[in-house]
Formats: sequence, structure tokens, C-alpha cells
Amino acid sequence: MSDARLDSPAGEGDALAGEDDDAEESPVVGPSKPRLLRVLGPGLITSASDDDPSGIATYGQAGAQLGYGLCWTLLYSLPLMVAVQMISARIGRTTGHGIAGVLARHHPGAVLQGVVLLLLAANVLNLGADLGAMADAVTLLLPGPRWAYVVAFALGCTLMQVGLRYARYVAVLKWLTLSLFAYPAVLAVAHVSWRDLALGVLLPRLDASRETLTTLVALFGTTISPYLFFWQAAEEAEDLVAYPRRSDLLHAPDQGGPALRRIEIDTLVGMGFSNLVALAIMATTAAVLHANGVADIRTSADAAEALRPLAGPFASGLFALGIVGTGLLAVPVLAGSAAYAIGEARRWPVGFGRRVLEARAFYATVALATGFGMAVSLGAIDPIRALYWSAVVNGVVAVPIMAVMMRIAARTGIMGAFAIRGPLRALGWIATVLMLGAVLAMFGMVWLNRVVACSGCLQSPPMGLRADHLVGNVDRPNGLIFLWCMILDTSHRLEVGIGICMGATPIREVRRVEFDRTIHAPLPP
Repeated sequence: MSDARLDSPAGEGDALAGEDDDAEESPVVGPSKPRLLRVLGPGLITSASDDDPSGIATYGQAGAQLGYGLCWTLLYSLPLMVAVQMISARIGRTTGHGIAGVLARHHPGAVLQGVVLLLLAANVLNLGADLGAMADAVTLLLPGPRWAYVVAFALGCTLMQVGLRYARYVAVLKWLTLSLFAYPAVLAVAHVSWRDLALGVLLPRLDASRETLTTLVALFGTTISPYLFFWQAAEEAEDLVAYPRRSDLLHAPDQGGPALRRIEIDTLVGMGFSNLVALAIMATTAAVLHANGVADIRTSADAAEALRPLAGPFASGLFALGIVGTGLLAVPVLAGSAAYAIGEARRWPVGFGRRVLEARAFYATVALATGFGMAVSLGAIDPIRALYWSAVVNGVVAVPIMAVMMRIAARTGIMGAFAIRGPLRALGWIATVLMLGAVLAMFGMVWLNRVVACSGCLQSPPMGLRADHLVGNVDRPNGLIFLWCMILDTSHRLEVGIGICMGATPIREVRRVEFDRTIHAPLPP
């Protein structure tokens, strides 16, 4: 990414990313550490939290179900991931505010509230899925009830965020990124077909089945997630307080070159590491599970358990420990990004650098978001579905948020001389359009499958039931039939609603007929 240097005053982009903090001791990493470690911060933590338990479940399911078939997504999505996260970081570093804070100052309230509500809904579902996956992983290693581990993890993550000062808190998150090395270690003991893996990474292949398209949206949703945008932007803004010599670029444009170069290195290293870990997870499940006919991995704990008889207890235990470590990293990021968004939207004092009494509403939101996630994990929502579908929801929600974020970053009235342009802007919009295309393709395939299913019911009606029993006379040549199927999986019954609209033939009768799960016999009303 050369855009950082192109957008900066001449000569400043050649400095290595330490900004002006090289002259002072970092509160997170001391001056005796290698210089690269001082550069890595929000980008590394954000990228590592991308491989959360729901992401592990998604990568594991993709590998088990499709083998090496979707490994290429991790290679070709990397430039898009880097671009989107660099844009997020640039917004925070330039304006001194997170994404919600910028929206609150420059956009209508309806846009702000819509974006925050979408983020909150996706984060709460993701929190519940991650807490449940962490608890499931621990039950593979230790005895005890699942609910107790869910509560313990929720309380522990909340106390860590509330109780630790910012510098120590960031240091803990950095150390937790080491848990991701568990997955390359597992890959090392798996019998991988390196030729097939190379072909799967380099040669894009995609069929148009609903399962593949849904998995593709889930992969994009777990690699380009809305909470990552909000977190990295907010942490860049928070670092302006942690590092007193830094100022937002609107008021200190001379810091632009080193600042953007640091963001570039931080994001490239973090996202590259994140995708390598994701590739290790997908390749492991493809080599061990898919190759042995195990294609249905619904949770990350399922993947760990399935590895035991095929790859041995060491691989299974290491996989489970990795789930716990990544969850401890992701849960604070999910809750924190929700709190930043709500707090900035409400103009509250926000930030983990503030004392609890200074930002009571902010810390209360952190606790409440984690609590709601815990309730989701302990409630009636199926944790198996929650893990996978949280990634799908993230993919769907990311589209409008990315569009709003791109408009913010390109406006000189907001970003000044640091508004994005050139390759960075192009990659950001390409990522947004591709996400939109994947989501539309997924919904289109679901709609088409349901139409075909309902059409088959009319052509071959069960138990002698004729189409005209359902909907008057629909056989006129100029009639346009629109079949709308609502499938509600409740109490082991399916309700199929059939309607007619937009046709020359008037709607004579619309009746709802309930069928059993196999669509063979009508049930009594």
C-alpha cells in the first residue's frame, strides 16, 4: 500500500512508523523491544480478534465441507481487508474520533442510529456465539457445566476491561494474540496435500449452490466484520491520549507521513498474520476432516473434538486451547467496539484510558453488551446456528456500514488533506461492491430455491390436493404468479404461504396450507 506515502507531504512517508513516539517510552512495549513491536498496536489486535471462535467455526466448516475449494478467498481478500482496515484507522487517526463520533458530527441522526443499531445487533449475536464456543472448548478439556464457563468468561472479560489501566489492557490483548500460533502448530501435524492446498489458494473456484454462496458470505463476514472497523478507528483515537506527543492529523498534518506509514505496517502485518491463521484452520479441517468424510462441523469445538480420533489428542487439545485464547481476545473487542459506537453516538466520555467514574456510561455499556451476549449464549438460541450465522449477519451488516465509512473517508470536509484517494479508495469500494454482490447472490439463491420448492408443491400436490384448491384459477396465459414461501421452523412444522401478485388475473383466493416437515400430508388447522 503506497497510498499512505502518496497522501503525505514529501519526505515524511519514508520514516518508519514509530511516529514521534520513538523519543519517549511506550506505555505498552518498552524501548528495549524491537522497533517493529512498537509499531504494532491497534492493527495487530484488531486483526487477531478477527480469528475469533465464530471465525474458527466458519473456517472449519468451510474446510470440512468444501475441502481446499475456498482457500483462495483468504489470498484474494487480503488486499481488500488491509484497505478497509487502513481506511478505518485513518479516520480515527485523522479526526481524533471513532466512526460513530464522526457520524455524530457530520451526518443525520437517522444514519448514525441505523449504523449503531446494526453494529450492536451483530456484536451481541457474535458475543453470544463466542462465549458459547469458549465454554464448549473448555468442556473438552475440563469437567464442569457449560453455563458456568459461559458466566466465568463473561465476568472475566468484563473485569479485565474495567479493572486494568489502558496500557496494561493493551499489553494483555497483545499477549493473547500468541494463542493464534496454536493453529499453525496443529497444521504441522496434519497430513496436508500441499499440492491441493496450493491449487486451492491460487486458483479461484466457485459453484453457484446455496451452501457455497452462504459459506462465501460467512467467510467475508468473518474477515471483513463491522466491529473491526469501529474498534481500530476508536483505538487510533484513544492512542492520541495514551501518546501525548500525538495529535489528530487535522491539527497536526506534519505527523501525517509517519502516522500513515505506521498504520500501513501495523495493518499489513496484522491482517497477513490473521489470514495465515485462517488458512491454517481451513487447511487442517480440509486435510483431516474433509478427507475422511467428516463434512458437518457446526462449531469450533466440534472441529476440535472431530480432530481427536483422526489427528490425535495433542492436535485436538491445542485446537481447543486456541479457541479459548482467541475468544478472550475477541470478546473485549466486540464489547468495546459496541461501547465506543454507542458512547460516541450519545456524546459520552469514552475510552479505556479513562477511569470508571469518568466514563461510567461507557463502562456500563461494555458490561451490558457482554451480559446480553451471555444471555444469548445461555438462552434459547441454538449456539450451533449462532456461531455460523453470526458470521453471515456480519457479512450482511458490513455492506451499509462500509458504504457509509467510504463516504466519510473520501470527504475533504471531514478528512482534510488526508481524505482517501487513488488505490486505497478503489480497493475500499471494490471490497464494498464485492460484499454487496455476495450478499445479493446468497439471498437470490435462497429465494430461487424456495420458489422452485413451492412450484414443485403446486405441480405435484400432496394427497391429491390440486393447485386450484389453493389459488383459484391461475392457468391463464397472461397471469404472473409470484410464489412467496415463508418457512418457519417452529414446533417441527413448516408453514408455506403462497400468494399471487402483479398479474392481470385478479387475486381470487389466497389460502395458507400447513404441511408437515416432509411436505407430504396436510396438517389440520
